[in-house]
Amino acid sequence: MPKGFYNVPAPKNEPVLSYAPGSKERQLLKKALADARAVELDIPMYIGAEEVRSGKKKKLSPPHDHQHVLGYFHEGDKSHVEQAVQAALNARELWVNLGWEHRAAIFLKAADLLAGPYRYKINAATMLGQSKNAFQAEIDSACELIDFLRFNVHFMSQIYHDQPESSPGVWNRIEYRALEGFTFALTPFNFTAIAGNLPTSMAMMGNTVVWKPANTQIYAANVIMQVLKEAGLPDGVINLIYVSGPDAGDVIFSHREFAGLHFTGSTGVFQGMWKTIGQNIQQYRSYPRIVGETGGKDFVMVHKSANAKEVSTALSRGAFEYQGQKCSAASRAYIPSNLWDDVKKYMLEDLKSFKMGGTEDFGNFINAVIDEKAFNSITGYIEKARQNPMNEIIAGGKYDKSKGYFIEPTVIVSKDPSSVTMCEEIFGPVLTIYVYHSENFEQTLELVDSTSPYALTGSIFAKDRYAIELAAKKLTNAAGNFYINDKPTGAVVGQQPFGGARGSGTNDKAGAKVNLLRWVSLRTVKETFVPPVDYRYPFLDKE
Repeated sequence: MPKGFYNVPAPKNEPVLSYAPGSKERQLLKKALADARAVELDIPMYIGAEEVRSGKKKKLSPPHDHQHVLGYFHEGDKSHVEQAVQAALNARELWVNLGWEHRAAIFLKAADLLAGPYRYKINAATMLGQSKNAFQAEIDSACELIDFLRFNVHFMSQIYHDQPESSPGVWNRIEYRALEGFTFALTPFNFTAIAGNLPTSMAMMGNTVVWKPANTQIYAANVIMQVLKEAGLPDGVINLIYVSGPDAGDVIFSHREFAGLHFTGSTGVFQGMWKTIGQNIQQYRSYPRIVGETGGKDFVMVHKSANAKEVSTALSRGAFEYQGQKCSAASRAYIPSNLWDDVKKYMLEDLKSFKMGGTEDFGNFINAVIDEKAFNSITGYIEKARQNPMNEIIAGGKYDKSKGYFIEPTVIVSKDPSSVTMCEEIFGPVLTIYVYHSENFEQTLELVDSTSPYALTGSIFAKDRYAIELAAKKLTNAAGNFYINDKPTGAVVGQQPFGGARGSGTNDKAGAKVNLLRWVSLRTVKETFVPPVDYRYPFLDKE
């Protein structure tokens, strides 16, 4: 067949549409929302060439309007996991042997479909299914997922072009093989882009995938599969199933051909899976690749030289966009005493102006948390904080789940830097602040570094460059994504590769070439053009 060294289209970050009043995109998105609310979907699993309907239907509703029915998904069991694994293994040979440029073309087409005819459908699905406002949906389910697909194709081509040096008479080559077996993607509710990236990044490198999304993200995951199928993804390359975690784990982690896990979710779940994989290690054909991003207790550290208005804006956005349900959300802040009064004043002004409600009203900055389980967990933290005499709730603290799972953006000021809400991940619209003496900057840096087991994101606000350098050094291992004079959220594919270490995961950086390298196994090939015909080396010759 014809061959060539192919250059892929140069990736550029997808422009973010504004959805301002009177804009075309606002009109089209509102129509997509109305269309989606007008029908009840019957969502199947996608296994091999089949759309599988188990008959065990589970309701999907908007978190901000839980009486409305968006549709139903068909819940599976262990038999469907086994079916998906077999479908992935059956598809592997053809997919592995497909020219890499054809794999690239599928995902580039998927990106263009998302940028064009599917943009408003995927955004509407994310707004309704996950209660994201128009802007949060746009930067996530449209732009970031498009960026992942386009930049990952670019990174794939860079990897394949990375070849070793050769000495005279020898040609050295590196082959980038897909992993031997099948891979497993376990994806979260909070980012449609992550849900799309985890399975496609593995598939792009030649692997076949079993994909289990969070139940609360299935509504948008279904759209992703529709896009991939329209883009020409062959049957069985990515198999989408809706099963319980234990059912998936029992089948997948005991299978000889299990080759890799791509995960975003809780630290406890990740550690449990790692332990199970370790216990089963002798039965696998090869050592599975384990990649995980597992959350954070992300900080904003402020120096006495910082600008109070900049700090308050970073906290208002960083802590409360998407109701704080981002792995990177600002959850704890350390404010110097000389700035606290101004930061407090500006932040409370912001919070008073926040509107809260459904995503269909574009004037709402705050929407609902994802489900009743999250609602109960978050409000439990608020009540524990309320009962602690070391804490003061200076904003929010109220909640209601009668129509949707609404929790007011809540700000807690704690005199105890080791209080529960300063240390534990809450994953909701709760920010805890510790006000420190403005001359105790260096000691407070040590406090920031030691308070949390996580190390995902964090930021420093300061005008004093010596303070910025000191913070960057002291907090070297406290955050995999470190921001200077910016909120700790909003990493952009190709610009700020995302991931953290410590309790936040394996730091394999989604949105970077290094992540794709985890999904290949290298073979070194050395070819000698004129092999020797005598074993003797010159040093053996007589004087």
